[in-house]
Amino acid sequence: MEVTIGVQNVARELTVETDSDTAEVTAAVEAALRDGGVLKLTDTRGRSVLVPGSVIGWVQVGESEKGRVGFAV
Repeated sequence: MEVTIGVQNVARELTVETDSDTAEVTAAVEAALRDGGVLKLTDTRGRSVLVPGSVIGWVQVGESEKGRVGFAV
């Protein structure tokens, strides 16, 4: 699962590849925004990513795009 986070006043977005499902990520984002706490995600390598809920501008949650082989359009 690929999660992309836009942080306020930062030009680049943060992209995290995680093994969590959509429901878990959505619940964590909603809790951080609602409570003003910290969004904590664990990436596929076991590293933690912490983002303060007060600076989250937007979040995109979606499946990772698998590598394509060939010339199909």
